[in-house]
Amino acid sequence: MRHCTCVPALILFLLTLVTTACDNTDPNDYLPANRISGEAMGSYYRIIYLGERVDGLQESVDSLLEAYNQELSPWVEGSTISRFNRSDTGISLAGTLHFLPNLELAAEVVRATNGAYDPTVAPLVEFWGFGTGEKRSTSAIDTAALNAVRELVGFERISYDSGFLRKDLPGVALDLNASAKGYGVDLISRLLVDRGRPNHLVDIGGEMRGGGTKNGRPWTVAIRLPEEGAQEVAAAGTLPLSDGRAIATSGNYLNFYEVDGETYSHTINPRTGYVERNRLLSASILADDCATADAYATACMVLGPDEAVRLIEGHSELDGYFLVRGANDSLEVRATAGLRKKLEEG
Repeated sequence: MRHCTCVPALILFLLTLVTTACDNTDPNDYLPANRISGEAMGSYYRIIYLGERVDGLQESVDSLLEAYNQELSPWVEGSTISRFNRSDTGISLAGTLHFLPNLELAAEVVRATNGAYDPTVAPLVEFWGFGTGEKRSTSAIDTAALNAVRELVGFERISYDSGFLRKDLPGVALDLNASAKGYGVDLISRLLVDRGRPNHLVDIGGEMRGGGTKNGRPWTVAIRLPEEGAQEVAAAGTLPLSDGRAIATSGNYLNFYEVDGETYSHTINPRTGYVERNRLLSASILADDCATADAYATACMVLGPDEAVRLIEGHSELDGYFLVRGANDSLEVRATAGLRKKLEEG
């Protein structure tokens, strides 16, 4: 997907933290940091956990992510989602573990955003040359073809009952990537807690969750400046992350291409069928789980800055940090009231 795919691996980057403990922390309580990394969901994963090294942890993480890919990766030919997308009527979800939680989350966010987020946007993503689709060769738009694709989009096109996921038209397809990396982050975070390592930071392609603390201090992440085609990474701000809080960021500035002087970015508005480019350059959403943060960040990019702020402020469990194109291409930083208060309180 995405209509606003949370751009993998590149939107958020880990701010290197000092490794000293807080002033009021007993040096004997200091926990050493262990790091593991690998490939995940077309991107990377990076994990830092505190405490003694856990034997076999990387193998467990890789196994967990592989099982997840077998259900939800559109790039795995035999995955559950690939089989559904190729089917004419639908498939059974018997034996799956991860598909239904993502579908249920999608349904919740579709309702909350009035369709600004909609995982049935997949045919439009292909039409505009993202996901597994081919980039456009011309800026001329075949409106009849676009309207035909739009007929396949709408969450009401699918239904689930008695263990069977149905579609009402051949060609209806799902893209759950807007929660995929976030959900993977949550899975690994729970695995680390189960293995006795509650203090950790998990990063999959820039989507993150901070478990516990870093020896008494919050984990800290930096928000990347939204510069299209930038060769060097620069930070627009930093945010604390601890006690299981998660963050996901969406933006247009890395996943785009140009044809005939027109710029096409990966944010697709499922309600209009067109590429969405508004003044909102990036949306970073904080939530109690990364899958939720991921999905709402996607919706925000479709809505634009004003509606996005209103949406997130309407959900007390969410916080938002937004980078907006201002007058004369200046950069404006907006944050929801709850986040501003938390930052002021330190």
